[in-house]
Amino acid sequence: MDHHDHTSVTTGSRRPRRTALRAVTAGAVVLAVAAGGAFAAGLGPFERDTGPDPAAGKQARAFLADWAAGRLPSAAGRTTSPGTAQRVLDSFTTGLDISKPKLTAESAAEGEDGTVTVPFTARMPVEGLGTWTYESKLPLREQSDGSWKVDWKLSLVHPRLSDTEKFRLEREETKPPEVTDREGTALSGAEFPSLGPVMARLGGGGEGTGPRGAIHLVDRSTGKAERTEATFGARTVRDAGPVRTTLDADWQAAAEKALAAHADGKNAALVALRIDDGEILAVANSPSSGFNRALSGTYAPGSTWKVVTSSALLLKDAVAPDDVVDCPKYLTVGKRFQNVELSEHPGATFHKDFTESCNTAFISLRDRLGDGELGDVARTYFGVGQEWHVGAPSYDGSVPVPKDKTEKAASMIGQGRVQANPLIMASVTATAVSGTFHQPSLTEGNEDTTSTTPLPEGVVAQLRQMLRATVTDGTARVLSDLPGEIGAKTGTAEVSDDQDNNGWLVAHRGNVAVACVVEEGVTGGGSAGPVVRGLLAAVPGDSE
Repeated sequence: MDHHDHTSVTTGSRRPRRTALRAVTAGAVVLAVAAGGAFAAGLGPFERDTGPDPAAGKQARAFLADWAAGRLPSAAGRTTSPGTAQRVLDSFTTGLDISKPKLTAESAAEGEDGTVTVPFTARMPVEGLGTWTYESKLPLREQSDGSWKVDWKLSLVHPRLSDTEKFRLEREETKPPEVTDREGTALSGAEFPSLGPVMARLGGGGEGTGPRGAIHLVDRSTGKAERTEATFGARTVRDAGPVRTTLDADWQAAAEKALAAHADGKNAALVALRIDDGEILAVANSPSSGFNRALSGTYAPGSTWKVVTSSALLLKDAVAPDDVVDCPKYLTVGKRFQNVELSEHPGATFHKDFTESCNTAFISLRDRLGDGELGDVARTYFGVGQEWHVGAPSYDGSVPVPKDKTEKAASMIGQGRVQANPLIMASVTATAVSGTFHQPSLTEGNEDTTSTTPLPEGVVAQLRQMLRATVTDGTARVLSDLPGEIGAKTGTAEVSDDQDNNGWLVAHRGNVAVACVVEEGVTGGGSAGPVVRGLLAAVPGDSE
């Protein structure tokens, strides 16, 4: 388990105000992930309030965190007009089919009158259509008791929301294209429910085929649209025949069945792709309708990311599999990190640290990598963070340079601000065991602007050995009774103090790499493990 203790941010002592505008360095703080993402908003362990009066910025971020997480009574309670605020926040998102907004606070500024303004960017996922992005500002005012509250105004929700104008969502449904698998077998949303949202967006946006719609600013009294705030979907008409995909009907059926049987009703996603060319064989989501977590989700990959971390260390001979790298219960780097169930492995080799997924051992090696080196390796060898043209909308990963030593420690075990999804982690696994990155593809003829360097054969051999040992002797033993030389890596990624951890598992067999995430699955082996096992057991190895 990649466990993080979420620490509160202390405000410190107040300093005298200045009359001129001044920046309150709060940093851009991501407060929620895109829809279907699992990182719940919160103050997190890596933020720093260094401004003269951080209480205002802290209250603003707490308001945005509550709003993003759907804790509307709590959000409203942070304003000067709780009743009105709760009613408006509730009707605003419900009426526009928005769930799990992503709200990013920027640096705050204090005016001459002592008020504080915190700009923020709102990314509002509109169900089945896309994301509405806009910018607004939170005004904050100090109260008589010395606390800070958001000075409630309709315009803080959106600059154009007012007593006379509101927003309206209009949908224009269109018929999805006919879609076939790689052999020409027809694929329907009825037979393969997970493919409904995918098929509607084939070709990078579903030109003329997927759902279309718009958000309009309308007059409250007349209902007349005064301007269009956002549009979704293209307006061209598809005149081509069926869209041939790289999917395999057998793999797709097995993937959907595995999720239905083993995800226990939790939000989950799975991708299977061919190792030698990146062609996607299956994309499955639970629930099957709505957000495509498999391709577009943004998750901390947890310990599955140790495949990339290990590659970075092995590439520069910073560690060898037989080197002793102690695995204590705890390791403190600005905060205390720990292992699953407080496990420890004194005198363990790096090989064993990998197979047992030892967080503290990996974190102890952090200074053997430069601050930006993990991101450089992810981009250069695995294509993560480059722009992928898959044939449908996708999120292509992010590995930012750590802001401090604590975040660097977290990034070693796939936490901090490292972001991925099953598509990315299936591709990472394929690259690790073959040495060569192939841009994943769902359709033929996609543009490929990626540029990567092959992994050295010696590094690939070491990775394959450690992945195999994780199945035979480590945390992925759930796959050990299946035929074939299966290699795998489990992962557990923390979400927040009030949510269970996400469970991950990546695996490879023959020419196929698989990645699965189960939101709030607690552990990778216990949640994603049975899903991947069900998939691999259902599809014969000779079909790879």
